Amino acid sequence: MVKTIVRLAFAATRMARHRPMRVADWLLALLAVLFAAGSIQASRAEAYPERTLKFVVPFPAGGPTDVVARLIAQSLSSKLGKGVIVENHPGAGGRIGAKVVATATPDGYTLLLGGTNVNAITGAIYRDIGFDPIDSFVPIAAICVDSLVLAISPRVPAHTFSEFVQYAKANPGKLKYGASPGIYTHFAGEFFKLKTGTDILFVPYKGGAPAVTDVLGGHIEMVVNNKSNLLTYLKDGKLKALAVTSRARWPELPQTPTMNEVGIFGFPSEVLFGLLAPARTPAAIIQLLNDAINEGLQSAEVRSSLDAVGVEARLGSAEEFSAALAEQAREWKAVIDETGIQVE
Repeated sequence: MVKTIVRLAFAATRMARHRPMRVADWLLALLAVLFAAGSIQASRAEAYPERTLKFVVPFPAGGPTDVVARLIAQSLSSKLGKGVIVENHPGAGGRIGAKVVATATPDGYTLLLGGTNVNAITGAIYRDIGFDPIDSFVPIAAICVDSLVLAISPRVPAHTFSEFVQYAKANPGKLKYGASPGIYTHFAGEFFKLKTGTDILFVPYKGGAPAVTDVLGGHIEMVVNNKSNLLTYLKDGKLKALAVTSRARWPELPQTPTMNEVGIFGFPSEVLFGLLAPARTPAAIIQLLNDAINEGLQSAEVRSSLDAVGVEARLGSAEEFSAALAEQAREWKAVIDETGIQVE
C-alpha cells in the first residue's frame, strides 16, 4: 500500500509537468491517496495484534487499579495470543500516566487503565495538563465498578454515623481525615463535611495506602476510601464502617447503611474503571479489544478474581462506557462545584 501512495504521488507530479492539473484531477489524486491510506490502516487493524500490548496504570502498584489491570491483562493475553504487560506511572493524581497514553501512537499497543478519576474528574479540577481527559482518548470497554465507604479508627468513641457526626461537632477542628488531593476520596471527605456541618482537618497524602495506614495506626480518625482497599480491615474489626456510597448495602457488611439512608444525598454511588486508547485508534481495534474484554469478564475465573478484590464486573459496549464516563463527569463536577474544592 505504501508503494501505491508513492506511485500516485509520482504520477500526479509527472502530470503537472506536462499540463496544468484541473481541480478535478487534484481531487481524484487526493481521493486515491486517502483511499490507499485508509486501506493501510484497515490492513494494520486486521493484523492486530502483532506484538506485546502495554497497559499503563496511572497509580502505584498494589492498589485496586493496578490489581484490576493485571487481572484483565492476563485475561486479554489469553484471548489475543499476545503478551500484555502492565506499567505503573504513578503521580499527580493519575495525570502522569494518562499523559503517557494520550501522547502515544494510536495503534492499539499502549492503553490506559482509567475511568472515574483520570477521565471524569480531572477535567473539572485541573487546567493546562497537556492533554484532554475526554477528547485525548477513545473508550474501549468498562471493566468494573467500585464503591466507597466512610470508615473511622476504632479509637474514636462512636459506633454509628450519627454518633460520629455528634462527636465531630463536639470536637471542631480536632479530628483529621486523609486522602490524595484532587481525587474522589478527597471530594468524598469534603462532601461529608459540607453535608454534616462538621469541621474535620484534611491531611493530604501521596496515595490512598498511606492514609489507610495512618487511620489504622490511629494517627488520623477518618478516611473515605474504596471497598477494594478497606473491606478486609472492616471485616477484621480494624476499622469501623459508618456508611457506604453504593445504592444498596454491601452483602459483606449488611449492618452498614448507605449514604442515602443516613441522609447524605447527591454523592455518586460508584467509581468506574475501564480501558481506553489514544484518540484516533482504529475502530476495528477498539471493537476487537472490547469483544475480548467482555468475553473475559464473562468467565467464572475473572469474575471470581474481581469479587475477591471487592469490585463488580461491568460489561458493555465502547459506546456504553463512553456514556457512563460522561455521566460520571457530570456527577463529580456537581460535587466539586458544591464543595468549592480548588486544587493547585
